[in-house]
Amino acid sequence: FRPIDEHLMPRSTFTTMKEEDRLGLGVQGDGAGWLTEARQMLDFNLKRLAHRARSGKLEGVRLEAGTLIVTPTAGEVPAAAEELNAEISDMYPMVEVPDLMREVHDWTGFADHFTHVRTGDTPRNVSAMLASVLADATNLGPKRMASASKGISAHQIGWMRTFHARSETYRAAQACITDAHTRHPHSRLWGNGTTASSDGQFFRASDRAAKRGDINLHYGSEPGSKFYSHLSDQYGYFSILPISPTESEAAYVLDGLFDQDTVLDIQEHFTDTGGASDHVFGLFALIGKRFAPRLRNLKDRKFHTFEKGDTYPALSNHIGAPINATLILDHWDDLLHLAASITTRAVVPSTILKKLSASPRESQLARALRELGRIERSLFMIEWYSSPALRRRCQAGLNKGEAAHKLKRAVFFHERGEIRDRSFESQAFRASGLNLVVSAIVHWNTVYLDRAVTQLKRAGRNVPDPLLKHISPLSWEHINLTGIYTWDAEHQMPEGFRSLRLPAGLRRAA
Repeated sequence: FRPIDEHLMPRSTFTTMKEEDRLGLGVQGDGAGWLTEARQMLDFNLKRLAHRARSGKLEGVRLEAGTLIVTPTAGEVPAAAEELNAEISDMYPMVEVPDLMREVHDWTGFADHFTHVRTGDTPRNVSAMLASVLADATNLGPKRMASASKGISAHQIGWMRTFHARSETYRAAQACITDAHTRHPHSRLWGNGTTASSDGQFFRASDRAAKRGDINLHYGSEPGSKFYSHLSDQYGYFSILPISPTESEAAYVLDGLFDQDTVLDIQEHFTDTGGASDHVFGLFALIGKRFAPRLRNLKDRKFHTFEKGDTYPALSNHIGAPINATLILDHWDDLLHLAASITTRAVVPSTILKKLSASPRESQLARALRELGRIERSLFMIEWYSSPALRRRCQAGLNKGEAAHKLKRAVFFHERGEIRDRSFESQAFRASGLNLVVSAIVHWNTVYLDRAVTQLKRAGRNVPDPLLKHISPLSWEHINLTGIYTWDAEHQMPEGFRSLRLPAGLRRAA
């Protein structure tokens, strides 16, 4: 094992940045000062939590036999929103997926980001480029896509895949669509683009693609792979990565926040339990972002304190091992060095997190990061018990990702949705193509959702924004994802848009 320092930015560079106050992290350079503030904050918040728990003043939380119990968050989608969603879904124009992709390209120019590996030129045959992307997204592959396409040959698709489709061009195309979606006025109804969630979605592997050592008991005896993706609060995807189902998702949570080129500035990030670890809590604090996971079995997780456990008698069942402040202070500069290496993209977060976890003997840096993470997790858990708004916000963020999984499953339909590629590169192309096509669908739906709402308002309907925020752009019933793909079909579109499907009453109003 190489020393951790060899994976980070040069120590001399870090020292210069620190001396010039250019680290730009979420913590101060003075470790003693940070620990003093953290100690005071943790003590105050724990005492307040204990008082509110004893007094029965925690909304949705009760204290039973010394244990805090959280009432599950109820669904927030009103019946009126479900009815409106069904009505608007019926108004979307019917569309073939090649036409949808072409229209989104016409609006955004995303296919132009698939530049030639040698010349940097944009694709000469946009239809072939789009077919190549759809071949990845649907799991058809280039040859089957050519067989299912009119006017596009396997050679043309293969050319685009060889000379234009790369990880960096997929990332640029993804950023193009996501940025256009972020800037669309309707997207602001779902959020301001500063929160996001990430989650893994399991896809079975065929026998030839399976690695028997990668079987995860969580998914039964089926081998496969997970596509780990990041989604903004506006339903904008901005990162995806294939990972082994046996790997911890926690290692990859931060990757998506840095390995992307969108205009999004994510400040708060949600995951489920699989994305959480004390190391991740620590890194989020160091880089200045907020980590808010939905933790399973929360009552069994302990608060870690600076003070003696009997300082908080009402919470004695929840108090765990004390914080080792000395360890954090002794390695404060090392922690800053690690965080600065991530924010400057000198190291991929998952790379360093896996190395910290894989060392035969846990390093002092890994222990110090865990101690810092315990402080941050304890503060977060206090807020989780105290704030129903936080619990609802996290639940809403994760619900968006879980709903988007259904659309991905519908798009990735061929070969029963099984991954048949052995190589990481091929699986990465499948994942990137899937993310890109789903993003195109989301953006196309958003454009027509906005036009449908405008039509309803023009007809005199009251469609309030608080109701609209529950109408997602994840429908696909109006999109033909299968069959023969025609890539250069001519369509009459007045004003550049398809006509909405309007019921009789709305047609008269129009």
